Amino acid sequence: MYRAIDVWRRDGKHKLARYRCFQILESGKYCVQSVDYYYAPIEDEQIKQHEKQFLELLAESFPDDRGEVYDSLEEAIEAFDQEFK
Repeated sequence: MYRAIDVWRRDGKHKLARYRCFQILESGKYCVQSVDYYYAPIEDEQIKQHEKQFLELLAESFPDDRGEVYDSLEEAIEAFDQEFK
C-alpha cells in the first residue's frame, strides 16, 4: 500500500512543478513517480492530462519499482531532480 503525496515547487513567476511522490506504508520510505509542470494560464485540459498520466503510470507498475526509495521525501525529490534534470 502507498500514500500519495504531492509536493509543489514554484519555478519562476508562471511555472509550477508538482512532484508525484509516494510513501511506501510497509517501510515508511519514499519515492517519486513523476513530476508535472504547469504553466500559467493553467487550463483544464492540462490538469486532466497530468492526472491521467499519473494514474496510468501507477496502474502499469509499482511506484518503488521505477527507481530507488529514500528515507525522506526531500532525499527522494533531490535524487529525482538529479536523475531527470
